[in-house]
Amino acid sequence: MLGSAQPTAFLATTESRRAATFFGETLGLRRVSEDAFALVFDLHGVELRIQKVEQLTPQPFTVLGWQVRNLSASIDSMIARGVVFESFPGLTQDARGVWQAPSGARVAWFRDPDGNLLSIAEYAVPDDR
Repeated sequence: MLGSAQPTAFLATTESRRAATFFGETLGLRRVSEDAFALVFDLHGVELRIQKVEQLTPQPFTVLGWQVRNLSASIDSMIARGVVFESFPGLTQDARGVWQAPSGARVAWFRDPDGNLLSIAEYAVPDDR
Protein backbone atom coordinates (compact mmCIF):
# COMPACT_ATOMS: atom_id res chain seq x y z
CA MET A 1 0.00 0.00 0.00
CA LEU A 2 2.73 2.52 0.90
CA GLY A 3 5.47 0.94 -1.20
CA SER A 4 5.26 3.65 -3.84
CA ALA A 5 4.50 6.58 -1.50
CA GLN A 6 7.16 9.25 -0.89
CA PRO A 7 8.57 8.89 2.65
CA THR A 8 9.20 11.67 5.16
CA ALA A 9 11.90 11.41 7.84
CA PHE A 10 11.38 12.99 11.28
CA LEU A 11 13.67 14.27 14.01
CA ALA A 12 13.05 16.72 16.84
CA THR A 13 14.83 19.74 18.28
CA THR A 14 14.43 21.94 21.33
CA GLU A 15 16.42 24.78 19.70
CA SER A 16 15.50 25.33 16.07
CA ARG A 17 18.21 27.93 15.41
CA ARG A 18 20.93 25.56 16.56
CA ALA A 19 19.42 22.68 14.53
CA ALA A 20 19.14 24.90 11.44
CA THR A 21 22.83 25.76 11.66
CA PHE A 22 23.89 22.15 12.23
CA PHE A 23 21.82 20.52 9.50
CA GLY A 24 22.14 23.41 7.03
CA GLU A 25 25.68 24.69 7.48
CA THR A 26 27.55 21.85 9.19
CA LEU A 27 25.99 18.93 7.30
CA GLY A 28 25.22 20.89 4.12
CA LEU A 29 21.54 20.00 3.75
CA ARG A 30 19.34 22.36 1.74
CA ARG A 31 16.71 24.01 3.90
CA VAL A 32 13.32 23.96 2.22
CA SER A 33 11.17 25.80 4.75
CA GLU A 34 10.51 26.66 8.36
CA ASP A 35 7.32 27.40 10.22
CA ALA A 36 6.21 27.46 13.84
CA PHE A 37 6.15 23.64 13.92
CA ALA A 38 9.21 22.39 12.04
CA LEU A 39 12.34 22.99 10.03
CA VAL A 40 12.25 21.18 6.70
CA PHE A 41 15.34 20.02 4.82
CA ASP A 42 15.85 18.09 1.60
CA LEU A 43 17.47 14.68 2.19
CA HIS A 44 18.37 13.81 -1.39
CA GLY A 45 14.73 13.96 -2.46
CA VAL A 46 13.22 12.90 0.88
CA GLU A 47 11.72 15.46 3.21
CA LEU A 48 13.36 15.72 6.65
CA ARG A 49 11.03 17.42 9.12
CA ILE A 50 12.77 18.51 12.29
CA GLN A 51 9.91 19.09 14.68
CA LYS A 52 10.15 21.93 17.18
CA VAL A 53 9.49 20.52 20.65
CA GLU A 54 9.85 21.78 24.21
CA GLN A 55 11.37 18.58 25.60
CA LEU A 56 13.36 15.82 23.96
CA THR A 57 14.86 12.59 25.22
CA PRO A 58 17.29 11.33 22.55
CA GLN A 59 17.06 7.62 21.80
CA PRO A 60 20.10 5.41 22.50
CA PHE A 61 20.08 4.04 18.94
CA THR A 62 20.68 5.49 15.49
CA VAL A 63 17.69 7.50 14.29
CA LEU A 64 18.99 8.68 10.90
CA GLY A 65 21.91 7.73 8.69
CA TRP A 66 23.50 8.39 5.34
CA GLN A 67 25.24 6.08 2.88
CA VAL A 68 28.47 7.67 1.66
CA ARG A 69 30.89 6.59 -1.05
CA ASN A 70 34.06 7.42 0.87
CA LEU A 71 33.73 7.18 4.64
CA SER A 72 37.24 8.48 5.38
CA ALA A 73 36.78 11.59 3.23
CA SER A 74 33.34 12.21 4.74
CA ILE A 75 34.76 11.95 8.26
CA ASP A 76 37.59 14.37 7.38
CA SER A 77 35.13 16.89 5.96
CA MET A 78 32.79 16.60 8.92
CA ILE A 79 35.56 16.90 11.51
CA ALA A 80 36.73 20.06 9.73
CA ARG A 81 33.20 21.44 10.27
CA GLY A 82 33.23 20.59 13.98
CA VAL A 83 31.45 17.22 14.04
CA VAL A 84 32.61 14.91 16.84
CA PHE A 85 32.39 11.17 16.27
CA GLU A 86 31.24 8.78 18.98
CA SER A 87 32.96 5.76 20.50
CA PHE A 88 30.92 3.10 22.26
CA PRO A 89 32.12 0.75 25.02
CA GLY A 90 32.12 -2.85 23.89
CA LEU A 91 32.16 -1.99 20.18
CA THR A 92 35.46 -2.41 18.34
CA GLN A 93 36.09 0.92 16.63
CA ASP A 94 39.24 2.46 15.22
CA ALA A 95 40.77 5.72 16.50
CA ARG A 96 38.28 7.75 14.42
CA GLY A 97 35.25 5.87 15.72
CA VAL A 98 34.74 3.63 12.68
CA TRP A 99 33.23 0.19 13.25
CA GLN A 100 33.39 -2.55 10.64
CA ALA A 101 30.21 -4.63 10.50
CA PRO A 102 30.32 -8.36 9.72
CA SER A 103 28.92 -7.48 6.26
CA GLY A 104 32.00 -5.36 5.56
CA ALA A 105 30.15 -2.06 5.95
CA ARG A 106 32.06 0.64 7.80
CA VAL A 107 30.01 2.90 10.10
CA ALA A 108 30.71 6.01 12.17
CA TRP A 109 28.27 7.75 14.52
CA PHE A 110 27.82 11.35 15.62
CA ARG A 111 25.16 13.39 17.40
CA ASP A 112 23.21 16.46 16.41
CA PRO A 113 23.01 19.35 18.92
CA ASP A 114 19.95 17.75 20.57
CA GLY A 115 21.75 14.44 21.10
CA ASN A 116 20.00 12.52 18.31
CA LEU A 117 22.33 9.70 17.20
CA LEU A 118 23.15 9.89 13.48
CA SER A 119 25.45 7.79 11.31
CA ILE A 120 27.36 7.66 8.07
CA ALA A 121 28.19 4.33 6.45
CA GLU A 122 30.21 3.04 3.53
CA TYR A 123 28.88 -0.29 2.34
CA ALA A 124 31.15 -3.06 1.13
CA VAL A 125 31.22 -3.66 -2.60
CA PRO A 126 30.06 -7.23 -3.32
CA ASP A 127 32.76 -9.53 -4.58
CA ASP A 128 31.60 -10.84 -7.98
CA ARG A 129 34.37 -13.42 -8.37
